[in-house]
Amino acid sequence: QVQLVESGGGLVQAGGSLRLSCAASGRFFSSYVMGWFRQAPGKEREFVTYIGWSVGSTYYADSVKGRFTISRDNAKNTVYLQMNSLNSEATAVYFCAAGNRLGVKTGQYDYWGQGTQVTVSS
Repeated sequence: QVQLVESGGGLVQAGGSLRLSCAASGRFFSSYVMGWFRQAPGKEREFVTYIGWSVGSTYYADSVKGRFTISRDNAKNTVYLQMNSLNSEATAVYFCAAGNRLGVKTGQYDYWGQGTQVTVSS
């Protein structure tokens, strides 16, 4: 069992940056693939990025590639999402998730956090 708690969301102006954190409790954090998803009002939850068991295994949605960076610190049981050059399309609730395989679909992840709100003002 893994429990995930996101933090770091807030209100930011367009063009600004935020860093989200996701702290995991439970055992074997390093054995999980960690993903970030987001859900805007009235829209389905969508994939943002994931990081695999090794640092090099990352993948990004085209909409965030080059602006967002995912990283993990297995010693701290934490995964991060650095978001730069934010625009209004980034306004959403951001969720971190843990799973056992690399994937871009919500069904491929077994554990979810409660989410943290990111609002980008223009």
